[in-house]
Amino acid sequence: MDARTVGIVADLTGVSVRTLHHYDHIGLVVPSRRTPAGYRCYTDADVERLHLALAFRATGLSLEEIGVLLDDPSADVVARLERQLGVLRDRAEQLRHTINAVEELMNAHREGIQLTAEEQVEVFGTTVVGTEYQREAQQRWGDTDVWRQSQRRSAQLTKQDWIDIRDEGTELLHDLAAAQRAGVAPDSDAACALARRHRASIERFYDCDDDMHLSLGRMYLQDARFTSYYDNAEPGLAQYVHDIIAAAIGR
Repeated sequence: MDARTVGIVADLTGVSVRTLHHYDHIGLVVPSRRTPAGYRCYTDADVERLHLALAFRATGLSLEEIGVLLDDPSADVVARLERQLGVLRDRAEQLRHTINAVEELMNAHREGIQLTAEEQVEVFGTTVVGTEYQREAQQRWGDTDVWRQSQRRSAQLTKQDWIDIRDEGTELLHDLAAAQRAGVAPDSDAACALARRHRASIERFYDCDDDMHLSLGRMYLQDARFTSYYDNAEPGLAQYVHDIIAAAIGR
């Protein structure tokens, strides 16, 4: 089929309808056909242009720069994509290491490893094996900015802060599960608000930009430990959390 509505293209590519309308408005990706009823439709060539735009956007080019590149008939798009692919591969490797550090540190901090054994029992109902985990995490990530930042921020947390973090995490997990059960669309305002809360929970310990946040969402689907954390609360929740993060970034 060589004619797709904006809704179909949104489902096909994972780009929100709002973003597609914006790209249309600025002339970056404009649907080039109309149905007999007057609805604007995307051709295969339009969808290819969208994917090229997304690829260039992922490497940090501005929308204006992407538009100039795509509209230049003399531009060697394949050569530019090869260069951008190299950039993405380097970034992906860096992100992979950082994401592993972030996730492991998040899990450790959620268990309250900065608390004494007595405080752990009081806050979490059990004594976590914090010393062993702390030693392992420091061996792996002790020379990274993520580790140093987490240590600085964690050192400033009080026991009440840890109680608040535990309660906020439980509440967020409950609200995410409730939103999925209620059929809240990932690109809705309500889902975007949940994505912002999710990012805020991470930033209690580490800075989290769009690339980091989206990569974390992907890891929830790729790593069984994190998939089970969400899916144990509601089947399919890991996928839903990924989707709302991706939609919020695309707005």
